[in-house]
Amino acid sequence: MNVTVTGGAGYIGGRASRELLSAGHEVTVLDSLLHGQDDVASALDASGARVVRGDVRDPAARAKALAGADAVVHLAAIVGDPACAKDPPLSQAVNVDGTRDVVADAEAAGVERFIFASTCSNYGRMADPLVPIDETAPLSPVSLYAEQKVAIETDLLARRDSIPVITCLRFATIYGVAERMRFDLTVNEFTRDLWDARRLEVYGELFWRPYVHVADAARAIASVLAAPPERVAGTVFNVGHSDENYRKLDLVELIRKRLPDADVHFVHRDEDPRDYRVSFARIGSELGFDPIMRVPDGVDEVLRGLDEGLFGDPFDSRFSNV
Repeated sequence: MNVTVTGGAGYIGGRASRELLSAGHEVTVLDSLLHGQDDVASALDASGARVVRGDVRDPAARAKALAGADAVVHLAAIVGDPACAKDPPLSQAVNVDGTRDVVADAEAAGVERFIFASTCSNYGRMADPLVPIDETAPLSPVSLYAEQKVAIETDLLARRDSIPVITCLRFATIYGVAERMRFDLTVNEFTRDLWDARRLEVYGELFWRPYVHVADAARAIASVLAAPPERVAGTVFNVGHSDENYRKLDLVELIRKRLPDADVHFVHRDEDPRDYRVSFARIGSELGFDPIMRVPDGVDEVLRGLDEGLFGDPFDSRFSNV
């Protein structure tokens, strides 16, 4: 297929674009390079992707990127609770208005498949976080970022007559090494800080979150595109593995096994706005998707990269979305 990946030079996008190229798709990347990832865009261009350097809010850039597209993978966004809270007007313009424009242009261009990157944060705080929740659970977003994702999911699933195959992917919290690295994500951040012998303060260590490696997130996107349309049309999939639900306390203990001198201070909280464990049975049973990586693998991978100087200064602001 001819696949347009918005945000295709980002943390997930760079891996997803390569995964789709490897699967034999023609890939067009639309990315504003907000975080200075010109090197990622250049490498994708050299690998055979068509790279459109532009913003999803720009009609001309959208038109150029969507020309001839059979499918759209929409990853472009102001990603994460802190980034959206920092600039709500910008997150509204990109995550909501920009996404609706991408959807409208994709419909007008006759795109057959549309994959929307959503988040397990949509579940918010569950009444009993020890009971894993699936895609049928009520959504209770407690952040602007999640509220925007829920709004777009609702819009998309109501448009199934205009774009034949719409799929929403609720990703677990991502971790692991990627071309456009991020160190503002829990596993990566904890590993970096403790590797650097910094004192780590951990808030809400007993609250649950699901996790998935960035390479597996990219594989999930490719799996959806490879699936028969009737299996994925109008469907929501949680993306991750049911064994990959962790508390921050668990993550710290995993890292401490590798860095036994780590200095960690837990700051107790009785409440956290998000506390949930997630079931990923649907994507396994319906698509045969099974993540390859696990959090300990990701910790080891990040530590190797830090030891080898892969990232230069891992505290550089370009590795954060905020």
